[in-house]
Amino acid sequence: MVHSNGIGLVLVGRHSFGYRLHGSRVWRPRQVVYRVLPAAVTVPEWRHQPCGRISRPVGTRSPRRRSQGTQRDCAGGAMTNTPVVASEVSPAPVVIGEMPDDVSTVFTVKVAATLVSAAVIVAALYFGRDILIPLAFAFLIGFALSPAVTRLRRLGLPKIVSVGLVVTSLLLFLAGLVLVLGVQVRSLSEQLPTYQTTIRAKLSDLRTQLKAPGFLDGAMRTVDVVQKEVETPQDPATAPQRVEVVPPPGSQVENALIWLGRTVEPLATVGIVLIFVVLALLDRTDLRDRLLRILGGNLHRSTDALEEAGKRISKYLLMQFVVNVSYGVPLALGLWLIGVPGALLWGVVAAVMRFIPYLGPMVSAVFPLALAFAVDPGWHMVLWALAIILGLELISNNVVEPLLYGSSTGLSAISLIAAATFWTALWGPVGLILSTPLTVCLLVIGKNLPQLQFLDTLLGSMPALSPATRVYQRLLANDVEEAIDIADGEIEKSSVVAFYDTIGIDVLRLARADYGRLATAEHRLRVASGMDELLSELREEHPASPANHPKVVCIGGKWEIDTIAAEMLAHALELDGIAAAAVPMVDATTRSIGKLELDDVSVVCLSYFSHEPESAARQFCRRLRRRWSNIRIILVVWSRPAQILASETYRELGADEVAASITEVIGRTRRMLPQLGNEPERAAIPSNDKERLAALHGTRILNQALREDLDAIAKRAADAFDADVALITVIDHDREIVIGQNRVVPGLDRDELDRAVLPREAAIGGYIVAAGESLLVSDTERDPRFSDNPVVKALRQRFCAGAPLRAPDGFVLGAFSILDAEPRTMDQREMGLLEKLADDVMESIGETDGGKKADVDNETPGEASAIIGQQIPE
Repeated sequence: MVHSNGIGLVLVGRHSFGYRLHGSRVWRPRQVVYRVLPAAVTVPEWRHQPCGRISRPVGTRSPRRRSQGTQRDCAGGAMTNTPVVASEVSPAPVVIGEMPDDVSTVFTVKVAATLVSAAVIVAALYFGRDILIPLAFAFLIGFALSPAVTRLRRLGLPKIVSVGLVVTSLLLFLAGLVLVLGVQVRSLSEQLPTYQTTIRAKLSDLRTQLKAPGFLDGAMRTVDVVQKEVETPQDPATAPQRVEVVPPPGSQVENALIWLGRTVEPLATVGIVLIFVVLALLDRTDLRDRLLRILGGNLHRSTDALEEAGKRISKYLLMQFVVNVSYGVPLALGLWLIGVPGALLWGVVAAVMRFIPYLGPMVSAVFPLALAFAVDPGWHMVLWALAIILGLELISNNVVEPLLYGSSTGLSAISLIAAATFWTALWGPVGLILSTPLTVCLLVIGKNLPQLQFLDTLLGSMPALSPATRVYQRLLANDVEEAIDIADGEIEKSSVVAFYDTIGIDVLRLARADYGRLATAEHRLRVASGMDELLSELREEHPASPANHPKVVCIGGKWEIDTIAAEMLAHALELDGIAAAAVPMVDATTRSIGKLELDDVSVVCLSYFSHEPESAARQFCRRLRRRWSNIRIILVVWSRPAQILASETYRELGADEVAASITEVIGRTRRMLPQLGNEPERAAIPSNDKERLAALHGTRILNQALREDLDAIAKRAADAFDADVALITVIDHDREIVIGQNRVVPGLDRDELDRAVLPREAAIGGYIVAAGESLLVSDTERDPRFSDNPVVKALRQRFCAGAPLRAPDGFVLGAFSILDAEPRTMDQREMGLLEKLADDVMESIGETDGGKKADVDNETPGEASAIIGQQIPE
């Protein structure tokens, strides 16, 4: 294409082999090449033929040679082209990763516009603080009072009455608190004159001790001498005289107005805040609708944003109140025990001041310490007061706050400090109080608006980089020690095998993606050597049982990262009790394969990161079988190419199995080795299965009268999760009984009550009952537990997720599962929703029991008419 600025730009994508571009040859996979050409040059138009290759157009000139017509690169087809070049092309260098001028200009304009917008917003916040501060306080108080208003509304009270009761209760509480504190302050002020003698005695004693000779006296005398020598005495006659301008005294009216203005201003602000609070509580739904309209766009995302902001701020305020009370009450009690006057006053002051981050606790500690200094002739009361304050601070900061706060705000520690500094600079001490709630709002906006996602990255407590990216970045920086520390931390959370499967392989995927696109030779060497050191360290820290004759050999297929992945796989197999070894990368020639010692080996795992490993894998498998005909081959494709995983292509290549993860390889290897058994893995039977079965038959969960209601719940779940099948099942002695389903699933056996039943050894819910926790299988064909499961094959489902049906006594009776025909995944929030549905099912069944325990196996649909959530009629 030709740009108006006289510069032409050619973007060249990746093909399966090297090709010529105006005399340059590009071999790197998946790299983007920017080519700057003269303005007169146009890009030739390529016409694709069945051959599938690229040929340079006739008539274009190369610095090496001129094309002699159409090239034929393979049998059965060729590439023809139509030259549209009007002038000769001068050989220009290929620049990789360089941004074009127009793109750079657009980027610069966007950055400038962003900075200007930020400056305007900050200026508006600063100059509009007189209006914005009352509004912010009002909405903050509204968030705190909204749950109370909602509870009163649910009791049937009108909105105005509910708001009036809540606001009136708040004002009465504040008035009573002020009254009590006023009495305390008055009593304390009356007692202060009696402490003057103690204060003077202590100050005199301190003054005497400070005047006593000390080790710094000599240094101070030296400083005084030097200062006198440096200073030049000035003539008093010529010295400037200090003049003080004394304003004339104002009239009584003027003084009264000044005093009235200073008094009325805070009262007016309080009144404005109170009015805003009442209006916000009365028009909460209208304000919510207007915010949704302002956010616009995706209504689901806007709703989630408002809901998340409300929950986070309400929880933060509630937890802040609990933390402050848990600090103020013990402080008041401790000060009262040691005899500090006004202990209740200082406890309340400490609780209130802790709403001011960082500065509030320090300021509140000054008052009781100063009073203890004034009251006690000695130092015991001061030391005890200091010990109480420090002890409560340590307990509050290290025990109470982490226990109650958790992740209520979602802000990182550094973002809290930065936010406090920013808002204090804008709005003063008030901004310090409002810093956390306002920053939470910014965080929620950043999470839900794609244009402002940088706020989530800057302010959020979640890691900015995934563990795999962190390890990869440390390897690029040649910091292997930190990469090992990250790996050790992740292994402590799970296991070595899980680290290899979820993080180690992802590190190699990142290296594979950057190989020809961004990485330099130095970066590639750093990653390769760093991964060697990392794996060596993990082998030393987590040694496996030595094996003289490995039964499994892992071979890197093509690149060095294939060999590194093979080493991870071999170590994981050894940790799982399978004798394995990794062989360095070899080419697929007959001579190289002949050097391998595979006579006593049962399984060979070929590791490939290539997106198109068919050709190399076919040659490797053919030559392996030519030498060792009885060997079993697992083709491990870490890049998950769909053309191999979604069909029987791997068998055409000569492999017996295909896998895409370390866990899958371990499962398939166990089935291939005779000494480990060829049967697929089955769910274990819980040790308390007898008691669990007794609990199962002691409930009405098998009552046929509940069938329609459970079917309705299953149908709602299937619609909500957009799944093909939703099943509510229980695990009996030797079978899995379907008690609720969104639709009739063909191919399942039926019992005497026309319920779908499955054998327990192949039950999906059996794994949930055995583990006692939720199950998530993104692709059943990639999970050895389900790849040959007859139930999964009969249902023709690729995705499975389930939550336990847990009885009140803790026994897991069955599972609430959803299945889908296509592989997919679910995030933590969706899994939590599925678990909540399962809990709701059990609560509903518990409500129908009515306290009765009966033998429900013999009940028929005509003997009961229960509906979930209602009592059984007598």
